[in-house]
Amino acid sequence: MKKGKVDALLGIVFGDEGKGKVVDVFTPQYDVVARFAGGPNAGHTIIFEGKKFVLRSIPSGIFAEDKVNIIGNGCVIAPDLFMAEARELESAGYDLKSRLHISKRAHLILPTHRVLDRAYEAAKGKNKVGTTGKGIGPTYSDKASRTGLRVGDILDNFEAKYQALKARHEQILKDLNYTDYDISEEEKTWLEGIKYMSEYPLTDTEIEINQYLKEGKNVLAEGAQGTMLDIDHGTYPFVSSSNTTSGGVCTGLGVGPNAIGEVFGIFKAYSTRVGSGPFPVELFDETGDKIREIGHEYGAVTGRNRRCGWVDLVALKYAIMINGVTQLIMMKSDVLDGFETIKACVAYKKDGVIMTDVPFETEGCEAVYKEIKGWNCDLSSMTSEDQFPQEFKDYIKFLEDELETPITILSVGPDRAQTIIRKK
Repeated sequence: MKKGKVDALLGIVFGDEGKGKVVDVFTPQYDVVARFAGGPNAGHTIIFEGKKFVLRSIPSGIFAEDKVNIIGNGCVIAPDLFMAEARELESAGYDLKSRLHISKRAHLILPTHRVLDRAYEAAKGKNKVGTTGKGIGPTYSDKASRTGLRVGDILDNFEAKYQALKARHEQILKDLNYTDYDISEEEKTWLEGIKYMSEYPLTDTEIEINQYLKEGKNVLAEGAQGTMLDIDHGTYPFVSSSNTTSGGVCTGLGVGPNAIGEVFGIFKAYSTRVGSGPFPVELFDETGDKIREIGHEYGAVTGRNRRCGWVDLVALKYAIMINGVTQLIMMKSDVLDGFETIKACVAYKKDGVIMTDVPFETEGCEAVYKEIKGWNCDLSSMTSEDQFPQEFKDYIKFLEDELETPITILSVGPDRAQTIIRKK
């Protein structure tokens, strides 16, 4: 029997590209959908049949009854937030417990992790990273320092382990002089979430996934965040706390690199970023405001304004290289429908030096742009690339030539039906 493959769907700039929608569209082609990194700091929005769902920890393949969904070992999980998210889906008629498996090796986000997140940010003063305050960073810190709690710990002497880690966090907070907090009510809900999670299949998902592959089944690995927020390859220190790249698929699910098939890189027809950190293409004018309003660029989890700018080909080329992207997916093309002229960043300029590669430090870099004629018409009702205006076809070809990677799927609206697969 031919072994199955793991295809990866990754955000390749700063996240918020619309991965959830594309996973939902792709799911019928796969047997398993798995999250391999990140936690409830990333919201994947899915809209279909007039309904809207925002998924934070649960894979976006959950709406298909015949698919297995997996939260992999590379993820971090907040039991209280997971419970709220899952119950919302259950109330909408989806049976999660029959098709959602959680890795025993995934780490747990404690209430005190969230307090630590706020304390660390406060201590940074003007140099704040701009975290969501969900406790992601401190949880991954505990993972690296070998003091964290894992899902599998729920099954063995959990109360003692929890109290020990909580006491450790409280001592750190005391040392930071950060004592004005009260987690008593939050902790009750959190412990209820622990009990609720124990009702799910808590499994050795790495063994499970490899068995699926051995049986010839195919897996879609759903990324979170984006390449430029990767802990190793992003705009450090303004990054997430996990490996958001294709390398993270192997470590976050427990599969070998030879199991990786296609690597889909998803990006917007323009650029956005949430939180602090360098962003060379950021627009501070009416154009940036217009893109934000038309694209509804506000965080799905936090509601924060997203910073907006033109497409950044320097960052995209870097991300394509790092991830080994084989196919590109361009989202929100319709947001640029009303522009006479569109720009694309083709290089950075810093201290008079022109750079076409992402430097070690992007702070202080300015964007060098190429102007492209806009299509200035409505794409949202189009169902085939044959209907595209020539100017939009020219924009696609320009991007493909610059990025040396085919754009095989285009999104022209938020609904799953507004997804166009191009002819090969």
